[in-house]
Amino acid sequence: MTFHLGGDSALTVATLARIARENQPVAFSPAALERIKNGFSFLYQRIDAGDRIYGVTTGLGAGVDTAVLNGADRRQDSARLHAIQQRIPLARAVGVGPLADSVQVRAMMLARLAGIAEGYSGISLPSAQALLNLLNLGVHPQVPLLGSIGEADLAPLAHIGSALAGDGEAEYRGQVTDIRALARTLGFTLPALTGKDGLALVSSNAASVGLAALLLADIAQLVNVQAGAIALSFEAFRANISPLSSWASRIRRLPGGAECASHLLSLLAGGVLCQPGGARLLQDPLSFRCAASVLASVYQAFNLARQATELELNSADDNPALIAEAGMVLANANFDATHLALAFEALGLALARQASCAAERMMKLMSEGASGLPRFLTPHRGQTGFATLQKTISALTGDIVHQANPLSAITIPVADRVEDYASQAMAVISKTARLVESLRYLVAIELMVAAQAVDLRQDPQARLGQGSAAVYARVRGRVAVLDQDRSTARDIENLAKAITAPGWLNAGEQLLETECHALGSQTP
Repeated sequence: MTFHLGGDSALTVATLARIARENQPVAFSPAALERIKNGFSFLYQRIDAGDRIYGVTTGLGAGVDTAVLNGADRRQDSARLHAIQQRIPLARAVGVGPLADSVQVRAMMLARLAGIAEGYSGISLPSAQALLNLLNLGVHPQVPLLGSIGEADLAPLAHIGSALAGDGEAEYRGQVTDIRALARTLGFTLPALTGKDGLALVSSNAASVGLAALLLADIAQLVNVQAGAIALSFEAFRANISPLSSWASRIRRLPGGAECASHLLSLLAGGVLCQPGGARLLQDPLSFRCAASVLASVYQAFNLARQATELELNSADDNPALIAEAGMVLANANFDATHLALAFEALGLALARQASCAAERMMKLMSEGASGLPRFLTPHRGQTGFATLQKTISALTGDIVHQANPLSAITIPVADRVEDYASQAMAVISKTARLVESLRYLVAIELMVAAQAVDLRQDPQARLGQGSAAVYARVRGRVAVLDQDRSTARDIENLAKAITAPGWLNAGEQLLETECHALGSQTP
């Protein structure tokens, strides 16, 4: 199946993640091709008319007051236009630090292509097609991840744009090669940047947006897995499920509350907890009692972040925008990604609350006084059991909370203080990704701890819910019961890796979805 950008179907988080990870082919829809051609033609109409166009006939940033073309140049000197646009990505390829992996680069390129398909960038069709060719061929420019302040991801996108300008290296099938040599080997043509091509390639938040979409796909998987861990912890603690009652959601209409409570109940259905007398206590610790409410906050924050990301995936953030149908070259601030940054800040804070509750549930399960189970979940008095694992739990929770702290709204002004505000969207998404990495280990540990606690219940044969029983079986398929003291580091690593695979989840365990309603259907 080829996905057609700018056609009848919206580009969703799930679709972007699938294309980036599975190398699904992409093409411009016929409508997108027509829009791109019209935008480029309109650009040259305005150049010929003598309009001042930012980044085309003027300098960039603080250089907006400097004319770079004059009189006859606009109409006749295509070599000068080429030189101007060629320099734009080269001068902005200033990224440092770790390199994006191939999937991340693919996500960035796809997000930029989606914006180009809207038809307002003014890019030439050969340059747009060349970027599309890199994606479909699996040629991935080397992109350092540090350098964007979130008001257009100039630095990372410039490294992609520089590759199209014939400068730098790219990865292809695991090998890193000079882009010009790779073009000769594979037989693809690097474009001659002209018009507004250089600016169109770099003036976008596509790096932040592409990484955001990949991250949301990972978060959805992890939160869906964590819901199963919560259910298994409920089973192990013999928690009271009355807070999951539909009446609780009916008398307080918390957004996502009914969905999350119903989901947890579906995992517990058929087990002893759903029978009269199944709970040990009338009132459980809040990390159990509030599980559905906290999960609902994650549910709501996730959906807001997804909406913000998919808005960007299906919009134009070019400045200036070439609006042919209105005869307008529009200077704008569509590159501002504050809403995206704040959505991910909120999501990080919600995940930190979820992590705090998970850590406390594990501590309660390991406490003989709280759970009625052997201390530190060892069947042998005098052995360590999971006692020292509490330190790892504490360290992970501390790191998650640290990464959830919001970035400052104050940024050092740049471009001679013309650019005196920045959303820091890419930095926010990067720290949220680090948070998710620690959360992945924490979720794996809760699964392992809850499964051990289930095995140590006074009546280990007591029936689990159908959903929680399936989760328990999957955990035990990866991690053996902790009988004698042993290192559990490898168990945690194996389980943390296993839960990232799509096959870990059963059909009924999808609380968070990464698809939204499409505008139409794709054709093969």
